[in-house]
Amino acid sequence: MGKTKITKMTEGRPLTLILNFSIPMLFGLLFQQLYNLVDTIIVGQTLGDNALAAVGSTGSINFLINGFCIGICSGFAIPVAQRFGAESYSSMRKFVGNSIVLSAILSVAITTVVCIFCYQILSLMRTPEEIIDLAYIYIEIIFLGIPVTFLYNLTAGIIRSLGDSTTPTYFLILAAGINVVLDIVFILVFKMNVEGPALATVISQFIAGASCVIYMIKKFPILKLSKGDLVLGKHHTQVLMFMGIPFGLQYSITAIGSVVLQTAVNGLGTVAVASMTAGGKLSQFVVCPFDALGGTMATYAGQNVGAKDIPRVKKGIWTAQLLGTIYAVISLIVLFFVGRILLRMFTDTPVVIEQAMLLLIVNALTYTLLAAVNIFRFAIQGMGFSGFAIYSGVMEMIARILVAFVLVPIIGYEGAVWASPVAWLFAVIFLVPGFYSCCHKLEKRFCSENCHYI
Repeated sequence: MGKTKITKMTEGRPLTLILNFSIPMLFGLLFQQLYNLVDTIIVGQTLGDNALAAVGSTGSINFLINGFCIGICSGFAIPVAQRFGAESYSSMRKFVGNSIVLSAILSVAITTVVCIFCYQILSLMRTPEEIIDLAYIYIEIIFLGIPVTFLYNLTAGIIRSLGDSTTPTYFLILAAGINVVLDIVFILVFKMNVEGPALATVISQFIAGASCVIYMIKKFPILKLSKGDLVLGKHHTQVLMFMGIPFGLQYSITAIGSVVLQTAVNGLGTVAVASMTAGGKLSQFVVCPFDALGGTMATYAGQNVGAKDIPRVKKGIWTAQLLGTIYAVISLIVLFFVGRILLRMFTDTPVVIEQAMLLLIVNALTYTLLAAVNIFRFAIQGMGFSGFAIYSGVMEMIARILVAFVLVPIIGYEGAVWASPVAWLFAVIFLVPGFYSCCHKLEKRFCSENCHYI
C-alpha cells in the first residue's frame, strides 16, 4: 500500500488502537500548545503583566478565527478517512486534491477580511487602553499567518486520516524547538516586544506544515495526485464544504461565547485579564489529552463508518470516555498540589496566581464533562454529521453568554471561572443522545443498502 505504515482502525481491539493513535497525537498537541505556553512564559517574565494581558486578551478572537480555519481542515479530512476505510482510493485522492485547492482559496479570503477589521474587533471587545496597541500588533501577525495554519492542519489531518498520527508529531516537536529559540532571539537579542513571539509562532508552524508536505510526497504513494485531482469537482467540493464549513463554524460559534465572556472579563481590568490568561494557558496544556481523544475518535469513527461497522463505533466511544475519565481524576489531583508552582512560570504577582488557581480547580472538577464533549462531538463529525455537531457549539455559546451577562456582573471574576464548566454541561446534554441518534440513522441507511456489519 505504500512506503510507510498506514493504520486500519477497522481491525483490532479499540482500546489498543485508540491508545496507539491518541498518544502520538497527544504529544503533537502538547508541542503545539508549547508554542503558546513558551510565548506566554517569556512574555510574562520578560515584558511584564501588561504584555501578558495583551497576548491573553487576544485568546478568544484568535480561537474564533484560527479555530474556524482549523475546523475547516479537520472537516476536510473526514471524507478522506471515510474513503480510506471503504478502500475507495481514487475518490480519496480526489478529495485530497480538492481540499488543497479549497484551502488555498479560503485562507487568502479569511486572512484579507480579518486583518482589515482586527483593530475594530479589539475595540468592540473593550480591550483596556493600556494594552490594546500591543494586542493589535500580536494578533495581526498571527492572522497574517492564517495560510500557514491551513498548511499544517490540512496536511496533518490528511496524514492522520490514513492512521498515521506519529509523523505530524515529529514535525511539531521540531517546530516547537525552533519556536523556543526564536522567542529568545527575537525578545532578548533583537529586543522585540509582543511581535517577537507572534513571528516565532508563525515561522515555526510554517516549518511543521512544509515538513508534512514533503513527507506526504515522499512517503505516501497512495496520495500521489494527478492534475485532475486538483480540478474542483461539484460532488467532491460539495461534500468537503458540507463537512468543513460546519466543522469550522462549530469552533467559531463556541468562540463567540468566549469573545463575549472575554469582553466581560476585559471590563474587570488588567489583573483579571492577566489571571484568566495565566490560568487559561496552563489549562490549555493540561487538557491536551482530551483533544487527542477527540481527534482520535474522528478518525476512528470515520474509518469504521466507511466500513459500515456502527457497533464498533459505539464500543470505541465508551472506551475513549473511560480513558478520559481516568485522566480527569489524575489531572485534578496534580493541579491541586502543584498548580501554584506551575503558575509562577507566568507571573510572580500573588493576586494573579490565586485568581488563576481558582480557574484551574473549577475547570478540573468538571474535566470529565470536557472529555465527553470532545469524544462524542468528534465521533459525530467523523460519522459524517458535521452540521449536526454545530448545535453543541451553539449550546456552549449560549452557556458562556449567560455567564458573561448574569454571573460576571454580579460576582465578577469568580463568576467568569464557571463559564467553561457550564458550557461543557450544556454541550454534553445535547451530544450524548445526539450520538445515538446519528448511529440509528446510519444503521437504518446501511440496512436499506443490504449491508451487514463486520
